[in-house]
Amino acid sequence: MIDDELHRPWLVDTTLRDGEQSPGVVFSTADKCAIAAALAEAGVPEIEAGTPAMGEEEIAAIRAVVRLRLPSRISVWCRAKQSDLECALRCGSSAVHISFPASPIHVAAIKKSRTWLVEQIGSSVDWSRGRFEFVSVGVQDASRADRGLLSDCARIARAAGADRFRLADTVGVWHPSAVCDAVRHLRAAAPGLLFAFHAHNDLGLATANTLAALEAGAEAVDVTINGLGERAGNAPLEEVVMALKIAVGRETGISPRCLPRLSRLVAAAAGRPVSPNKPIVGADLFRHESGVHVRGLLYNPLTYEPFDPAEVGAQRAIVLGKHSGTSAVRHVLAMRGGEVTAEEAARLLAAIRRRAALAARNRKMSAIASEPAEVPIRPADAEPSYR
Repeated sequence: MIDDELHRPWLVDTTLRDGEQSPGVVFSTADKCAIAAALAEAGVPEIEAGTPAMGEEEIAAIRAVVRLRLPSRISVWCRAKQSDLECALRCGSSAVHISFPASPIHVAAIKKSRTWLVEQIGSSVDWSRGRFEFVSVGVQDASRADRGLLSDCARIARAAGADRFRLADTVGVWHPSAVCDAVRHLRAAAPGLLFAFHAHNDLGLATANTLAALEAGAEAVDVTINGLGERAGNAPLEEVVMALKIAVGRETGISPRCLPRLSRLVAAAAGRPVSPNKPIVGADLFRHESGVHVRGLLYNPLTYEPFDPAEVGAQRAIVLGKHSGTSAVRHVLAMRGGEVTAEEAARLLAAIRRRAALAARNRKMSAIASEPAEVPIRPADAEPSYR
């Protein structure tokens, strides 16, 4: 097990930047400060607090976060533009991340060339080095970029004095082995440079790809609370922390018991409820109904749970419903001071199953009633139905 603090993965939480880019999500200054303070309290080492180029309100919000004087590093995100970097300087943050397009699709979208890209990396890093304590360079859409170009960018960033180089799987199309291959290739191309990885979850692979990047030697990875982010979101902080702890055996220095509170805080601020079956923080993670599962859990909780719910400040619960068995019925009654025979438990179970079916039916009817009516639009040239 790797628990040496020097070898811990460095998690950069970008809920306040990439997370807020989710459609319709707007964090107030108070929201940003509360989330940043909770992240720092949980032990998150770096917080990407926003995009200064968005304007005066964003700069003021980032400055408010900086004024909290949290133990976490506060970084900001910039395009490779002088005006963006000047806005970043006004925020008072100690770190800046400068993002460059890398794939042919992205380079063409801003009407630039490969030559511009490699030249701009050097000049942007050089300008930033004397003005920020920590300079990160990122390449957007690295998963669809030429491997030779990525190597050139990493070498130029290192030569210019960048502290870290971040690969972004901007549209979430990489898979774990491809991530490993890319990280190992670039580490060999630019030894001595710190590497980071930024995953998107379009194919549901963000957590797996994030773990793969760390396995391949990346020192830092980006995460967001609840996986909040554009389209399908980013790698969820809570999943990465617990997957590293349980599946890999690596500690992050982030308190698992803080994860549910962080999840609730961001869900409320974003107006995005957490799905009950959301890994780690979902309400159903430690709620059990199946008769087979409950019987096993009563013998040994590890039978059907990956870890003790107390690790994340949760509690185990038995739910009586359609799939329950008599063992669950008798256990619930015993916990409330009652005892029944096996025959009585069987009769109670039949009633419970009928009640569960009726409740499910009522929920379905309520959901149908609340759905907006959808009427297909007939093309203008179609024959009217009344003829």
